[in-house]
Amino acid sequence: MDVAIYQDDGVESGETADLDPTVFDIEPNDHIIWLDVKRIQAHERQGTSKTKERSEVRGSGRKLYRQKGTGNARVGDAQSPIRRGGGRAHGARPRDYTHDLNKKEKRLARRSALSYKAANENIRVLEDFSLDRPDTRALIDLFEFLDVAGQDILFATTEVEREIYLSAQNLSDVNVQEVNSINTVDILDADVVLLQEGALDWLTRVLTTAPTVELEA
Repeated sequence: MDVAIYQDDGVESGETADLDPTVFDIEPNDHIIWLDVKRIQAHERQGTSKTKERSEVRGSGRKLYRQKGTGNARVGDAQSPIRRGGGRAHGARPRDYTHDLNKKEKRLARRSALSYKAANENIRVLEDFSLDRPDTRALIDLFEFLDVAGQDILFATTEVEREIYLSAQNLSDVNVQEVNSINTVDILDADVVLLQEGALDWLTRVLTTAPTVELEA
């Protein structure tokens, strides 16, 4: 699958890039995508919620009144969960929500997400470029020339591009990341995925070879 390569001004360079079918044209595995999305979202949960149970609230452990003969319902101490000021029954405790997938599953999830984007022609390839200084207007013009303005954009750069990143800070629908940091959620959340040539090469190399390169996130 060949796609045009665009220059940093949004004009086609006259060259094309090959989207490896083993990465961009596979039968997507929806279950693996779901597992990877659940894994990523679970890693973002702090798991610090805590409520006091009956053994932790202030109050006497003395039985409030005798069991029988008062005409009232039987009752224990003031820390009982059914009384005001009592402890919470089965309250939240700090826990770790994280779980993991093996490297093959992570790679399959990203290839599946990229295949969905490629099937809908929502992948663009750009020449590697840098900005001398932050320039939001230049990015807006680029997106308009590419006819992707107004859409949620994932812009994957080959290396850390500080000026490009800063240029996109005021654009709420643009997510600029170094290619080795993008994950399945980033790809799925975007309407369009923009890849610099070096980023495309990195993805192709990592997602088509044995999982010896550690994938982040």
